[in-house]
Amino acid sequence: MRGLFGLLRGGASIFVTVIVVVVVIGILLAFTSQFFYFFERVDEQEVGIQFESGSIQNVVGPGVYTDVGLFVDLVRVSSQAIPFSVTDEEIITRDKQRIGLVVSGDIFRPDLANRDTLRELWAQYRNIYLDDNLARDRVQDLAKQAMKVCVGDRPFDDNIIGTARDELRACIDTELSELAHNFGLEIENVVVPEVILSPEVQTALDAIVQSRLETEKAAQDELRANAQAKAEQARQEGEIRVEQSRIQEQTRQQISLAKLEQEKTLAQKVVIEAERANELARVEAEKAIIAAEKANELLAAQQDLEINKALALAAAEKANADLAVQVALATLYANNPGYLQLQVVQANANALQPTDKLIFTPEGTIPTLVLPGPGIMPTVETGSAAANPQVLPPAETQQGQ
Repeated sequence: MRGLFGLLRGGASIFVTVIVVVVVIGILLAFTSQFFYFFERVDEQEVGIQFESGSIQNVVGPGVYTDVGLFVDLVRVSSQAIPFSVTDEEIITRDKQRIGLVVSGDIFRPDLANRDTLRELWAQYRNIYLDDNLARDRVQDLAKQAMKVCVGDRPFDDNIIGTARDELRACIDTELSELAHNFGLEIENVVVPEVILSPEVQTALDAIVQSRLETEKAAQDELRANAQAKAEQARQEGEIRVEQSRIQEQTRQQISLAKLEQEKTLAQKVVIEAERANELARVEAEKAIIAAEKANELLAAQQDLEINKALALAAAEKANADLAVQVALATLYANNPGYLQLQVVQANANALQPTDKLIFTPEGTIPTLVLPGPGIMPTVETGSAAANPQVLPPAETQQGQ
């Protein structure tokens, strides 16, 4: 027992020692963590605020940071959007009507681009920057105020009908952004998804809408009746105008046809006169051609006559010229018979060739043919006779072949 008790007491002392060591280490860590931080990471959707001795030293973007100093710290502020939605069912319009609104949007805390805002407003609105719920609650209160301001400045119709809803949304967005700016917050994507009406207001609005619809329907019926009457009147006037146009068109066509007929008659007359003038011109041209042909024939005959006369005179002159030599020779021969005889002899001699043979016989006798042979010689040489002619006695005989 004594050994067991000793063992238990020894284990208890070890346990106490461990607890004391852990507490001491925790105290040391808690105390020493005020003097450094190592490899602290700031994510993409965060902004880091570096502190030293309780004051902001720098505002940094995403990254990993380390610092050593007196009471240093790194605080992260999310830059993500904080969605909000607020409902206010009791808002009084300018004309004393009750409506309700639902407004929603997104809240954005100061980011790296607005580091000066963080420095200035950190001490006042630190909890809003670090706690999403606190930021959402504050903006919802501001949104209710903006809703009351914007709805209260407008009559009932301008808050719920048509494009007035968009003007109301823009007013709330502007008013809320100005209020949130005092806290360094930005408001974006403001929308008014719903307008809440009480049953009484809804009933009255339905009655107003129904009455307005009936009034508009009556006005539309009146407009339609007037339009139908005007359409009928326009149709009748159109028919009358069409008939008048048809009559006028027929008259214009008849006038045009009469003008065309008149122009056709005038054109035919012009054509006939032109054809007549052409026929007269053709006849005159033919007369002129005939007269010209006759004149040409007469001129040609006169020219032929003159040419023939000239040819006859020329032929006579030529004949006289051709006969002049013969006449002169005849006169010469008549006046000189011996010369004529000489010319006859000369002509006969010139007519003989060296191979010719002549035989002179008395008139009325037959020549004797002498064959050549030994001792027989020709009595006359025709060549020598031509060169020096001689007249042989009639009794002499020449050999010829």
